[in-house]
Amino acid sequence: MASSPNNYQKVGFLLDMDGVIYKGKELIDGSADFLKKLRKLNIPYLFLTNNSQRTRRDMALKLNRLGVPAQPEDIFTCAISTARFLAEKKPNATAYVIGENGLGSALHQNGITVVDDDADFVVIGEGRTMNFENIEKAVRLVHNGASLIATNLDTTCPTDQGIRPGCGAIVAMIESATGKKAFSLGKPSPVMMRMARKQLGLRTDETIMVGDTMYTDVLGAVEMGYRSALVLSGHTTEKDILNYAYRPDVVAPCLNALPENFYLQPLPTTPKTTNKSPSASNKVLVGA
Repeated sequence: MASSPNNYQKVGFLLDMDGVIYKGKELIDGSADFLKKLRKLNIPYLFLTNNSQRTRRDMALKLNRLGVPAQPEDIFTCAISTARFLAEKKPNATAYVIGENGLGSALHQNGITVVDDDADFVVIGEGRTMNFENIEKAVRLVHNGASLIATNLDTTCPTDQGIRPGCGAIVAMIESATGKKAFSLGKPSPVMMRMARKQLGLRTDETIMVGDTMYTDVLGAVEMGYRSALVLSGHTTEKDILNYAYRPDVVAPCLNALPENFYLQPLPTTPKTTNKSPSASNKVLVGA
């Protein structure tokens, strides 16, 4: 996508998905209209999610079926930030993985080999197919020297039937058993927030993060110096904000209710200058 219109300051959006664009299987009212407005104004945006289960292609398909045009390249997941970080720090590394297809696919695409033994990393994502045997193996590998990596530290995941244990809950078991702390690469990690900003080609002061969660979306923006907007279409209420020492720049009922003057700011005007010749009285007479 191109930069913002010439008469406005350049800006771009990092957009959380569940609770901002959709809730479960339902599109949130107005979110598609807001995205259409951004496309019309040539304002770039990137979907940002702590969901490591699905591939970008899977998530793009869901968005398209909900009526939101999207390509896989429009989506940035915590699985991608995890895989890119590990590949940068240790090319051709090995990893023991607890997670699903989205995480495994991201690791493979970045040259990380998934193994059952002698792993450089133990990488934890969300998943419904894990068992206690997986936890045992992860504990042994970390105890023997593998680095513990979390795709995110969310303790719960929302589902249509209610919440279920999230990546953070699984990681907590392994941390408790080994005495080792996991390094997290999902929101609010500055690693993920910086990677996403750079993918859009934005500066810090040009980036706006919109989410429905204070301790991931808003905290990540505050720590990176991005502008932040909290929408109340997810699970956070205005009362919940009082539990935190930091605040979003804007609070809105939903994405489409964000005030335009928050993201459409005119370019500063430059005073006009005239090229008048200096008057005789103002001329400096050399040798006078």
